[in-house]
Amino acid sequence: MKKSIAFAVSVCLMLAGSIKGNAYEELSEEKLYAQSAVLMDADSGRILYAKNGEEERAMASTTKIMTCILVLEESEMDQVVTVSQNAASQPKVHLGMREGEEFYVEDLLYSLMLESHNDTAVALAETVGGSVEGFAGKMNEKAKQLGLTDTHFVTPNGLDGEDEGGTHHTTAEDLAAIMRYCVMESPKKEEFLEITEAPSHTFTDLAGERSYTAVNHNAFLTMMEGALSGKTGYTNEAGYCYVGALRQDERTYIVALLGCGWPNNRNYKWSDSKRLFQYGLDNFHMESVSREISLEPVAVEDGVFEDSGIGEQVWVELEEEDKGEISLLLSEKDELKLVLLLPRRLKAPIRQGEKVGEIRYLLNGEVLCSHDVTAKEDVEQIGWRWCMEKVAERYLMKEKKQT
Repeated sequence: MKKSIAFAVSVCLMLAGSIKGNAYEELSEEKLYAQSAVLMDADSGRILYAKNGEEERAMASTTKIMTCILVLEESEMDQVVTVSQNAASQPKVHLGMREGEEFYVEDLLYSLMLESHNDTAVALAETVGGSVEGFAGKMNEKAKQLGLTDTHFVTPNGLDGEDEGGTHHTTAEDLAAIMRYCVMESPKKEEFLEITEAPSHTFTDLAGERSYTAVNHNAFLTMMEGALSGKTGYTNEAGYCYVGALRQDERTYIVALLGCGWPNNRNYKWSDSKRLFQYGLDNFHMESVSREISLEPVAVEDGVFEDSGIGEQVWVELEEEDKGEISLLLSEKDELKLVLLLPRRLKAPIRQGEKVGEIRYLLNGEVLCSHDVTAKEDVEQIGWRWCMEKVAERYLMKEKKQT
């Protein structure tokens, strides 16, 4: 699309959906224990509810979801991990590995996510990143790729730490976005879900000298139908934390909680998670939105087709990039609009498939998604050669009539 052509036509169409379920209810902050909380629509990444969602806080072992997905993406399950003295010296909770022992990456990922072992996190980080600092760099680069600006990783296990980039921290919104990547977008999402949903996993070191059983401590997996994945965390600085995902009736939600109580209130995170997930299930419903848009041809300045006549106005036919229905998570208070943006005129030349406009879905005034409007055909620009050919054609036709 030519940059010199400004969008000049904007047509707004209201798309009404039949929202099912009970009347929409607001969720007050006072009903939650967590100091920061978020409920996210995992399909779109839309924040459905937030309490201090952008407040930076320590995240404890919820960190390990990033550790896990990076290890999955950057290593092989049968890759060997050799335990360093640094890894073996990590504080509880730990596997109790010894310096020089060897394990497979796959087994240690279960240790990481089911039991939240701190020594395992360091051993994996050193294997993939060369050092804890090198792996933290990879974690921060991944956060940057995901568009997260309020997260900084220092440790792979979530123990409180600080470096020249700041303290180890995130926000509830960023933490939910990381979980969304893990369960919805990563090329290793199936492996991530398989590990984090496993009830238990038994393994040995490579020498077969010691055996271990990792048991899943994510109690929420059995608390609500459709619970998919999750990770708990606790440090004195962070308090109790949780990030988890739940899927019911084609709806997938993510909850992130930071600072959700301190001893002896470890169960606050479960009650907050239930309340937020139920709030999503009660108030938001998947709607298939269909619409018909009449894309009228647009005039093209200085445009010609092969059979165009001199002085003839040329129009180009348009088509939409995606004509199908879309499904959106909506509540009865949401306002969905369709905006068609097209220029009044285009400038030749135009190529088939070239973007000439856009169809935008606006949810409560914010752009949710967009589809391109493209040209269905080539339109050439009037040139000296074309003009001479047309003049010659007229002259020959005139000569034939006279003879």
